[in-house]
Amino acid sequence: MSDVAAILKVMPESPEVDLEALKQTIQDTVDSDVLERIEEEPIGFGLVALNVTIVVDDGEGGTEPVEEALANIDDIQSVEVTDVRRLM
Repeated sequence: MSDVAAILKVMPESPEVDLEALKQTIQDTVDSDVLERIEEEPIGFGLVALNVTIVVDDGEGGTEPVEEALANIDDIQSVEVTDVRRLM
């Protein structure tokens, strides 16, 4: 099996969520071997999404453990996989 890079769009519950604290919580929640980077994406009306890039094995389950872990963080409204690419 090979690895895949996936981008997860993490939507905070509101524009008032402290993004730096949320980034730190994500870093503490996701295994450092899996987490590649976190980038901000302005959505509108002050809301900013976080694009979390992870690298996981392409086996069964793939991104689901990370998605579930992120969805359980209090200040996160939703987690959506927006891109998946096989690494060579």
